[in-house]
Amino acid sequence: MSDQFEINWVDRGTEPKNPPNPHFPEGIHIVPVNVAERSCKAELPYPAKRCGYFTISCKRCGIRVACMTAGRPDDPRSITINCKKLLH
Repeated sequence: MSDQFEINWVDRGTEPKNPPNPHFPEGIHIVPVNVAERSCKAELPYPAKRCGYFTISCKRCGIRVACMTAGRPDDPRSITINCKKLLH
C-alpha cells in the first residue's frame, strides 16, 4: 500500500445476495473511461469482508472517491484515479 492514499473501508454489515461475476474470479481493476495524463493507481485491500465501500483520498491532490464492495471474488483490487488538479 502506498503512503499517498488514505484508504478506509466502511462495513455495511450485510452479506452479498448475488453470486460473483464468473468472468472476474480474481477481482477487478477500476479504470476511468478517459485516463488523464496525470493519474494514480491505488491498490485496495482484497477481498473485502462483505458488503460495504472503500473511500480513497489522495494526500497529494486532495481528490476523494468511493467504490463499492460485496465481499466476493469479483470485488475491486485497485482503482485508477485522475488527478484533481486536472479537473479544475
